[in-house]
Formats: sequence, C-alpha cells, structure tokens
Amino acid sequence: MNAPQKEQSGERRLDVITIGRCSVDLYGQQIGSRLEDIQSFAKSIGGCPANIAIGSARLGLKAGIVTRVGDEQMGRFVCEQMAREGVALDGIITDPHRLTALVLLAVENERTFPLLFYRENCADMALAEAEIDPSFIASAKAVLVTGTHFSQDHTRAAQIKAMAIARENGNKVVFDIDYRPNLWGLAGLSAGEERYIRSERVSGELQGILPQCDLIVGTEEEIHIAAGEEDTLAALRAIRTISGATIVLKRGPMGCVVYADAIPSRLEDGIVGRGFPIEVYNVLGAGDAFLAGFLRGWLKGETFETAATWANACGAIAVSRLLCSPEYATFPELQHFLNHGSKERALRKDQALSHIHWASTRAPQADTLIALAIDHRAQFRDMAEGAGAGLERVSRFKLLAVEAAKRVAGGRPGYGMLLDDTYGRQALFAAAEADLWIGRPVEEPGSRPLRFEGSDEVGAKLVEWPASHTIKCLVFYRPDDDPALKAEQIRKLGGLHDAARRLNRELLVEIIAGRHGPMAEDTVAGAIEELYSAGLKPDWWKLEPQKSKAAWRNIARAIEAGDRWCRGIVLLGLEAPAKELEADFALAAEIPLVKGFAIGRTIFNHAAQEWLKGGIKDEDAIKEMAQGFGQLASSWQRMRGLDAA
Repeated sequence: MNAPQKEQSGERRLDVITIGRCSVDLYGQQIGSRLEDIQSFAKSIGGCPANIAIGSARLGLKAGIVTRVGDEQMGRFVCEQMAREGVALDGIITDPHRLTALVLLAVENERTFPLLFYRENCADMALAEAEIDPSFIASAKAVLVTGTHFSQDHTRAAQIKAMAIARENGNKVVFDIDYRPNLWGLAGLSAGEERYIRSERVSGELQGILPQCDLIVGTEEEIHIAAGEEDTLAALRAIRTISGATIVLKRGPMGCVVYADAIPSRLEDGIVGRGFPIEVYNVLGAGDAFLAGFLRGWLKGETFETAATWANACGAIAVSRLLCSPEYATFPELQHFLNHGSKERALRKDQALSHIHWASTRAPQADTLIALAIDHRAQFRDMAEGAGAGLERVSRFKLLAVEAAKRVAGGRPGYGMLLDDTYGRQALFAAAEADLWIGRPVEEPGSRPLRFEGSDEVGAKLVEWPASHTIKCLVFYRPDDDPALKAEQIRKLGGLHDAARRLNRELLVEIIAGRHGPMAEDTVAGAIEELYSAGLKPDWWKLEPQKSKAAWRNIARAIEAGDRWCRGIVLLGLEAPAKELEADFALAAEIPLVKGFAIGRTIFNHAAQEWLKGGIKDEDAIKEMAQGFGQLASSWQRMRGLDAA
C-alpha cells in the first residue's frame, strides 16, 4: 500500500519543519555508572524536535525547526550545529532573558537510563504564537508538532497556529506524541526516565489535537495517553474514531506497525517493515531517529513498508550507540546497512558502518588544502642552537609564521598550518583566531619505529585538543621494510586511528618512504594498500612528490580502492627548492585526489635562520615567508586551474 504523501505541485523550500523542545544534552561517558558517579560528559543537541530535524537532514530531507535558544554559549552551539547539519535556522529565536535547556543523561544498565531535565523557565518553553511565521511554515510539505509544547497555553497556541497554517496551505501535520510525564508536571524532578503516568488532563489536551493530524506517531504508552485507554488495541480504535490520520505504533525491539485505515483485530495485522535484531546500548533518542527514517520514506512517496523499514533501521542504528543526534544515521549509512546488514549485533562495533558514519558526518571542508607546515621541532632546536638563541625565540618565530599564513589566506577557506604545541602553543591560539585549518603532530621526530611524543598513551593527550584540530602523524614506512618493523608501525598507527575515531578527531597520516630506500612506481601505493589492509582509514594522506605519472596513478587507485571517503592528499616538500616543487606540482595536479600541499622548510628555512640570529626584523621575516608561501599557493592554483583571487 502506498503512503498518501506525494510530491505536491509547486516547489516547497523545505520537506519538514519541527516545533518545540531544543536542549543541549550532556551524556555521561562512563557506561554502567549511576548519574551520581559520572565523571565526564559528551555534549550534543537534544530534544525531540531538534533530534528529528537533524535526523531528517542527515537522511536527505530539507528540514527546519521552530524553537528558542538562549543568547549564550549553549544557544550559539545549537545554532552552529544546526547550520552544520543543514537545518534551516529561520525559525530559531534567540531569547535574551532565558537559558537554553539542558539535559543530563546516563546509561546505568540495560533498563535504567536516568535523565535530569534543566528546563525551569528555559528558552524553548517561551515560544509564543506571535513567533510563528506563516511564510516559513507554509514553505514546508509537513509541520511536526510535539507533545511537550501542548503542556503550556502559550506554546500550545504556537503549535495550533502552525498546524492551521500548514493545513490552509495543503501541507501535512505530523504529531509526535513525545509524552514526558514530568514535563507535564506529573512526576518529580528526578523522574525524567518515567514514560507513563495516566492523566485525564493530558489525554483531554491531546485528543483535541488528533483530528487535525495526518500522521500520528507514538509508543504504546504514548498511544495510551493520547487515547485515554490503557489497552493498546482499544487506544488505537479510540484514536481512529476521532482521526483519520495514519498511525505509527512504535514497539521498541519489535519495530513498528502502521495503521493507514481501520484498526485490525490484532496489533500485528497492520503494515510492518523489516526488523533488525541488534544489541540495545541506549534507548534514549532512538525514537527520534526512527521518526526521521519514517519521514524520509513518507515524505518522498515510498510505500509504508519501505518507510517502516527505514524507520526501524534508523532506530536500530541509534539504539546501538550512546549519543542522540550526533550518532544518527546518514542516508549513505542507512543504505549500506539495508543492503549489507552487519555481522555485529552491537552495531557500534561494525567498522564499515562506523567509517561511513564518520566520513559522512565530519565537518565540511574546502576542496583544497594549502598549508604552511611549521610543526618541526628537532630542526628548530638545531637552528636555535646554531644561532645561539633560546628556545623561547622559536615560539616567537612560529607566531610570525602564523601572521604570514594569515596574510596569504586573506580570510579564504582552504588555507591552514601544521603546528606543534612544543614550541607553537601560542601560535596554535593565533591560528585558531585566524580561522586557519590546523594540523598537529603526535609523533616523536625521526622515530622509526613510530613513537609518540611524550607518551604512548596518545588518547589521553588528544582528549585535550580542540575537536577542530587534525591529528598529524609522520611514519617512515616502506612495503619492503622488515616484517617486525612494519607490524610495530601498524600497531602504533592502529592505536592512534582508534583513538582519533573515539574522540571524533580527523587524522592525517604522512608517509615518507624515500629516506630508507629507493623509490619505485609502486612504493608509496604499496604502503598505502598495506595500511588500508590493516584497517587504517585516515582522513588525509600527506605524501612525498612522485616523479612519474604512473606512480601517482598507482597511489590514486590504491586510495580509491581502500577508502572512497578519503578527503585526499597533500604534498610534503622535504626542503626542496621552489622550482623543483613547481615541477612536482605539475605532475600531481593531474590527480584529482591531490588537494594541495603542506610545505615548510622551503618557505621558512632562510627566514628562520636569519631571524633567530638577529639578522632580520619581525616584519621582514613575515614578508619573506608570506612571499614564499603565496608563490607556491599561486603555482598550485594555476596548475589546477583554480582562481587564486
């Protein structure tokens, strides 16, 4: 049976607009702990309508949200994340007098998921009827209203107005019952986990909404509260007497059942989709992911069976992970899961699925990357010693390099720096303020086998880094290395790769193969193939210039076969003269995967030596580095046919 929602005549700017709760969720990261014992939290957007908007956008729908956030850091976090997810911000009102809502959550065991709602006089509950923009609501094929915002007169009026506008414009109304008893004042502050308390007042309020809806979605408990009946079949029939809406009954591990017409004699005799038996890790927010999946099918005219299958799959993926919206499926991820399934009952352990999720949700980035690499440590120690300068002078010089890169970038995307925190701590702050891409090294300079600077417990160090910083690791690696050496290198890189993924950090792996043996046309490609075979999938590769087109083609084939989601390659310089690098650029520019370069000593060597011994002033050093960096940037852009302006 086909779903009734079809493409409408005339273009709608959005597919769905959600209305209501929008919070910042703080999820306890110690699984199996009481909320009292949690030591650290992961931050994400939460709240049913916010989650559904993000989940829908990830699945390819054009989504928007109507809500309020505070005029503070958490409110700005919400807006920035919504923008990154592609959710329209037109309906987000910034409230100067109230704070963004907060929720603290934990996974205590398989049955206990304590929540604390910090929603006293919060921003989203101040939403008013006057703030519903008719043109914005009319721009969407469907408007989704949610239960909590019927609990107060002013928020109820706002949702009623939005529903009326949608219906006047021939659009659909979706009702996610989203019953939270304590948000209706029916349970104590510590009872956020409570899902059902009978209430004639709540049932009466919701029954006035049901006749105006085209799609009603709820768990069995939510269907009970909406109908005022505690037998599920009786509740469904009671709803059907006052509403012709399609009803979607969420049944947790049993998936869902869709009732488009009359209610059958058995719950199971409605329309069902495929089920996905998996390990339950955290049920919180899974229903929102489920509804995003259903909307993706329903609003695109798929059958109810397909919409239900997509909903079940999205719910299964969500329930197998810790967080809510950050871990919802993207459409490529959903399609992979539907087409290939998983050998893992605990889907968070499925490496292929996790990689697609990571690659399809990481922050967007410019298609080029032109970086000034000044993360050198041993070389600067040697230069400082040779110039008779203290190491504090190295830190000062790296600040000058940031200024040089900033001048060349001119505020344009696609420019960045490689910087260390050994001598470049202040430079890192300056580069962040300049909005430059930042990569940071973790390797001990010159180590072979690979060692990490400071400690092999690299994850403990990375947790302190800003999430926007890319991890850079140089490894001296050749396919013809001793097997024991290669095994040790791969073990270290594997641990780094796992830490990067756990902490949501991008990883750039730099391979230098030419220092310890001759280079053939398949040397670097062979190294890349071996690292992919070991399960490593870095976001970026940083590679030596190759001396033949065949070598570059081999590298491109290795990356395309190993990871179609790879961001690309940047060239390293190895202190080669600028003219030689331009020749290398000419060969590499024919390979689409090569996105730019991260070159250092060619640009800064002379300026650093002269400045450290006092031969030139700050401005002279900045100008010299900017000139060298700018010339290489222009050469690369010219060879790739890019506009350098």
